[in-house]
Amino acid sequence: MPIDPPHTSPPPPAPELPPPAYLGFWREKHLCTLTTLRPDGSPHVVPVGVTYEPERGLARIITNKSSAKVRNILAASNGSGGARVAVCQVDGRRWATLEGHARVRTEDEPVADAVRRYAERYGRMPRPNPDRVLIEITVDRTLGKA
Repeated sequence: MPIDPPHTSPPPPAPELPPPAYLGFWREKHLCTLTTLRPDGSPHVVPVGVTYEPERGLARIITNKSSAKVRNILAASNGSGGARVAVCQVDGRRWATLEGHARVRTEDEPVADAVRRYAERYGRMPRPNPDRVLIEITVDRTLGKA
């Protein structure tokens, strides 16, 4: 199972920043879901912790390299710059979705940065995992009502 090579070109420009209430909602501690597509085209939806950096248009998820979500992203990427995914969080009537292209990163520095961001948002350091990778989503669409 090949892992995407390190990103060498600058990322595309971030989308226009959503309203302050939407951004505030993403700073709160909420469990999210990640939707990827299986090779047969059916959706695979799993709970995840997500961090969002709106200024750069990036969302990050840390996970195990052998997870189904990683396999789905790698299978759908085919060197195309990423697999189409969505992450969503809900709290009562408030909800927020980030859509974009995901790729799997294994480099130490981006993975460590994602772990730090996770600890900041969720108030705890994740347990050590030598097989940890980063799912990095370049966000190109935001939806929701916060």
